[in-house]
Amino acid sequence: MEISNNTIVITGGSSGLGLEMCRQYIKKGNKVITCARSFEKLQEVKKLLPDLVIYKCDISQDSECVNFVEFLRINHAEVNILINNAAIANKIDFIKDHFSIEKMNDEFSINLHAPIRFIKLLYPLLIQNQNSKIINITTGLVYVPRVIYPFYNAAKAGLHSFTQVLRNQLREEKIKIVEVLLPAVDTPWHKGNPPKIAITAEKAVSEMLERISENKTEIRIGKVKLLYFLFRISPRLAFRKLNSL
Repeated sequence: MEISNNTIVITGGSSGLGLEMCRQYIKKGNKVITCARSFEKLQEVKKLLPDLVIYKCDISQDSECVNFVEFLRINHAEVNILINNAAIANKIDFIKDHFSIEKMNDEFSINLHAPIRFIKLLYPLLIQNQNSKIINITTGLVYVPRVIYPFYNAAKAGLHSFTQVLRNQLREEKIKIVEVLLPAVDTPWHKGNPPKIAITAEKAVSEMLERISENKTEIRIGKVKLLYFLFRISPRLAFRKLNSL
């Protein structure tokens, strides 16, 4: 895959991994457009990356997603890559948490429904352009869930499954369907308490871009490769090891 001279949409680019993706893709000579819920955060990012195109969008809302895609159609019809990156997670005890259902709705809306919605809405633009790609960001937890993230595991596993199906259904089309499975990454997502095994966002995105340039379609970053290997040997051992960290 050519990783320069593209027009790329990255959801959730106002912080963390999304911000690092924006930075590295711009550095490599791409036009990058990102969306996030907070316009204030987007404006701060714009100061850091003046070439970044920003758009306020709450991706959990159907109408706002439709408006964003219409903005792209009118102003950036050459868009050829969609990176579904935005995600949220709640550490909860499902039964004990009084707001678990509300949190479930939020997580599934942002982590699963929104990426699928964007794929459907943006596909007509993507398919008409050269070197088009859909890149879904998931996690090694699609193989082995962490008990502290009951909804995040499930939503990302759903996106993993959907990505495999979409890749097969579009196998005759001139568009690549890529999944990037990330390990723990040291970002604000962990609210100042990242696990000891977390890698830097810079390292995660650098490896991601390198593997994408090799035309890989299912990319396991960092220790996700080890987790996948352990899962294939003994799912029960993998579950126990991961949840003892």
